[in-house]
Amino acid sequence: MQRWRGLEDIPQDWGRSVVTIGSYDGVHRGHQLIIRHAVDRARELGVPAVVVTFDPHPSEVVRPGSHPPLLAPHHRRAELMAGLGVDAVLILPFTTEFSKLSPADFVVKVLVDKLHAKAVVEGPNFRFGHKAAGNVEFLSTQGKTYDFEVEVVDLYVTGAAGGGEPFSSTLTRRLVAEGDVEGAAEILGRPHRVEGVVVRGAQRGRELGFPTANVETLPHTAIPADGVYAGWLHAQGEAMPAAISVGTNPQFEGTERTVEAYAIDRVGLDLYGLHVAVDFLAFVRGQAKFETLDALLVQMGQDVERCRELVAGEGAA
Repeated sequence: MQRWRGLEDIPQDWGRSVVTIGSYDGVHRGHQLIIRHAVDRARELGVPAVVVTFDPHPSEVVRPGSHPPLLAPHHRRAELMAGLGVDAVLILPFTTEFSKLSPADFVVKVLVDKLHAKAVVEGPNFRFGHKAAGNVEFLSTQGKTYDFEVEVVDLYVTGAAGGGEPFSSTLTRRLVAEGDVEGAAEILGRPHRVEGVVVRGAQRGRELGFPTANVETLPHTAIPADGVYAGWLHAQGEAMPAAISVGTNPQFEGTERTVEAYAIDRVGLDLYGLHVAVDFLAFVRGQAKFETLDALLVQMGQDVERCRELVAGEGAA
């Protein structure tokens, strides 16, 4: 799959294509409906399928300081899109200048002049252009002018997550923030993942017999609520069952929020400096401060056993 950062990266000889545009944070099951439809339409027409997305999130440029917690970094979204059959991903740098493009100018500069759209696939509430003035109705009128079809796909899937609310990135972020990683996984179609580089922490876990990988998470990452979780630690191409701790470590008067993963039953693991991923499978318990260090150690042992049980039989994402 080709990855382009900016319009100038698109090959000059690029032909017709089927395009879908959106932030697609998380590439959740609703997003997957739209992207799969675009890929299927592209195969029918014999042209490539292209996803257009933005960096940073448009809200950060339009309303500075409002950047939402991200469910997946761009490289992860690209991996997921490639798995759906997408041929190219275009990440457009979302600047103040770009935000002022009118819907009509966006259509010409992006869809017509660069991607030579033959069809555009979107959800019913798609908005684009300056002040989000463009919608699918406007896009359809532009399609008649510039010779591309517009197809609208209903992305609203519902399930048990969030009490039956339609699946969305907003709902997923809320569930992650509440620690409901199982509800988030229902929407995503896989466990919620947090990534980053393993850095040296206070190394208390090693001293206590439970050495953890202290993950320095990527900016704006959606991190689950404080507590202990069962999940997977992905490192060096291997998925390892893990007990994951999120929080400030109140037992030792900690103040900085961290994500730490203990690879169950692994001895002598050295991951410092490596980029790793942590998948959250299930919530085990909330963060707590214990009366004694011995009480903490007993609980940690119980946590690891519970995590081992929860991960057993589950496939790594």
